[in-house]
Amino acid sequence: MTYDYFACLPLADRDQIAGLNEGFATDSAPHKVNLGMGTYKDENGKPWVLPVVRKASAILAANADLDHEYNPISGIPEFYNAAAKLIFGPNSKAIKEGRVSSTHTVSGTGSNQLGALFLQHFYDFPSSGKKIHVPNPTWVNHDPLFRLAGLEPVEYAYYDPKTIGLDFPGFKGSLEQAEEGSVFLVHACAHNPTGVDPTAEQWEELVEVILAKKHFIFIDAAYQGFASGDLDKDASTIRLLTDRNVPLLVCQSFSKNAGLYGQRVGALHVVTASKAIAHNVHSQVENLQRAQISCPPAWGARVVTLILNTPELFELWKIDVKMMADRIKAIRKTLRAELEKLGTPGTWDHITNQIGMFSYTGLTPAQSRALIDKSYYLLTSGRISMSSLNEHNVAAFAKAIDEVVRA
Repeated sequence: MTYDYFACLPLADRDQIAGLNEGFATDSAPHKVNLGMGTYKDENGKPWVLPVVRKASAILAANADLDHEYNPISGIPEFYNAAAKLIFGPNSKAIKEGRVSSTHTVSGTGSNQLGALFLQHFYDFPSSGKKIHVPNPTWVNHDPLFRLAGLEPVEYAYYDPKTIGLDFPGFKGSLEQAEEGSVFLVHACAHNPTGVDPTAEQWEELVEVILAKKHFIFIDAAYQGFASGDLDKDASTIRLLTDRNVPLLVCQSFSKNAGLYGQRVGALHVVTASKAIAHNVHSQVENLQRAQISCPPAWGARVVTLILNTPELFELWKIDVKMMADRIKAIRKTLRAELEKLGTPGTWDHITNQIGMFSYTGLTPAQSRALIDKSYYLLTSGRISMSSLNEHNVAAFAKAIDEVVRA
């Protein structure tokens, strides 16, 4: 080449989870456990395809009329309309009044990015600039995703390392102190990475501040049904905010609750003040999506659409979702019991107080690295994926925690 324009390009920072996966793959220890990946595993540590997904996939595969034409730019209407009813409720006033603009996206990551891009182009931010307030900590991909969309992430108080729980005064204070009309990212349920959520009573209190300050709420809903096992209960925060007419958008994913990680099934919902505004929002979001991906993928959305719109399949899905949530709850109890039986220094009630796929164990970076040396691959923040634990490995993992904490 005559010129090398990339000679000074530095090596990108390594994604920690990708690094853990590589270390796990090359580790020959028979007891090794990958605690970093946010995917559900069964009691034998294997990926689990939901029975209802297998059934729906078989029905679709037998349909000779299905083709592989492009989807509409905004996706499959039957999918995103059904997804909206799932998250807002079948009797949602906002849906009945036509005030919800919904778009089929490339899973939750795609809906977060599209939602951020929409705000970057069309939201009237306060004088301090195009900022989005994010909980400290939050999903590792939020920061680069928002920056790529042109928003500046600003952390707000959320997690209290002293209690390994919610810093409610800090959260509420952040809402009170932010400029009027600020954008706040919140997790709908099963906060990633901490597993720490506000209570229903705390949300009632937070809503009053949000309304008084006229904030816009950006909701990441990746775990509906996965936290409590109840699809409606896990959507209660979204429905509360919507019923109280809080300006908001929702980024919805079916990766976890349908186990469709690789199919990339999601939706973006923007709740507006009127049907006319929702129509305009839909047109603008559609244009943004056209410029990025042209149209979203079909197969996974077809599977979810069939499940959501077929009563028999929907009931089977609720059983599958509850089973996953219940197994994670049970393994939380087992891990806590094993640690308490060993007399491991510290308190471990936070293991069962937290909910959802992840747990913030309270382990230090040094202790986490020591566990990695013992072939337990977790993030150095101490976050673990609870579904990677089971009755075959939880006792040994508890013993390893006990050893590194005592050391």
